[in-house]
Amino acid sequence: MNQGLVADVIVIGAGIIGAACAQALARRGLRVLVLDAGLHGATAAGMGHLLVLDDNPAELALSQYSVQRWREQAPQLPESCAYRSNGTLWLAANAEEMAVAQSKHMNLQARGVTCELITGNALHAREPELRDGLEGGLLINGDGILYAPATANWMLDTPGIEQRRARVSELDGNRVRLDDGQWLNAEAVILANGIQANDLCPELPIEPKKGHLLITDRYPRKVTHTLVELGYVTSAHNATGPSTACNIQPRPTGQLFIGASRQFGTTDPQVEGWMLAKMLKRATEYMPGLAQLNGIRAWTGFRAASPDGLPLIGQHPKRKGLWLAVGHEGMGVTTAPGTADLLVAQLFNETPPLAVQPYLPQRFLEEAAYA
Repeated sequence: MNQGLVADVIVIGAGIIGAACAQALARRGLRVLVLDAGLHGATAAGMGHLLVLDDNPAELALSQYSVQRWREQAPQLPESCAYRSNGTLWLAANAEEMAVAQSKHMNLQARGVTCELITGNALHAREPELRDGLEGGLLINGDGILYAPATANWMLDTPGIEQRRARVSELDGNRVRLDDGQWLNAEAVILANGIQANDLCPELPIEPKKGHLLITDRYPRKVTHTLVELGYVTSAHNATGPSTACNIQPRPTGQLFIGASRQFGTTDPQVEGWMLAKMLKRATEYMPGLAQLNGIRAWTGFRAASPDGLPLIGQHPKRKGLWLAVGHEGMGVTTAPGTADLLVAQLFNETPPLAVQPYLPQRFLEEAAYA
């Protein structure tokens, strides 16, 4: 390492994306300094759902690759990470949504994703708590769950990583200035701090998307798979206004995570009663028995959303030495391993494991010659 450098690479943000990048670099033998302001972003607030999504080819490629990487890493994960390969059961409420399920089934099978269509009666046999009358569903067998904060901590415990609680106030390529005025230099800087990335790079097209979550008391074996309505694809994932969709995840503790909601145009972290009620009402339309369960805590978080729903992974085209790993919206936990692999491949000028073009920052940031 060159003299005057505090590390080979500085990573800003100790959430799941920053932690995955730091771990991947440390495993290459680099010295990594992780700076985090302690703001507890999306990693601390999210559900930890690992899922393959196929809204577009680039999302499918990154999520499929990443879920497979999680499965490969599973034996290394400590029990505190709570990894389970419990599968996602997409629920079709009517014939129109069942047609969506059939289309997804064909698309995913063609890509080698293990999945199966389930008819209404068989659906109730798999998940007895679901209401009668659902048309059917699509089970994605390899999807899973994990506890993201513990997983990020495990990643950051990798030898070669130094962590420091510090707020970065300015970026200058491969240099960062801390709040106390100190400048730190490295060969490269990776910006991976979610919605706070805009504070340091105002040119980034990152928008906060607020979400609510609720967790119940312990009710073991109530639900087996993560249950998500197929209407989620249109009602929440692509919506611009406030929206909700049924998303029920069983935790290894026996508790249930209940989501999901999305709101643009607010940075207020307070739980909003009207939105929480709307979200819970939607969940009970699929699982009526939820109304009888005890919810013990509700909270909110902010996903960092890009205009096209895909993350920005790669070198900033106007700031030499600065690399971006931001804009993952609700897929940060899922795509953390894939993001790290793509970024490391670019840093080392290696062939990436999948095409990087859809995720490169220059699709939003005008190219400029390096000085």
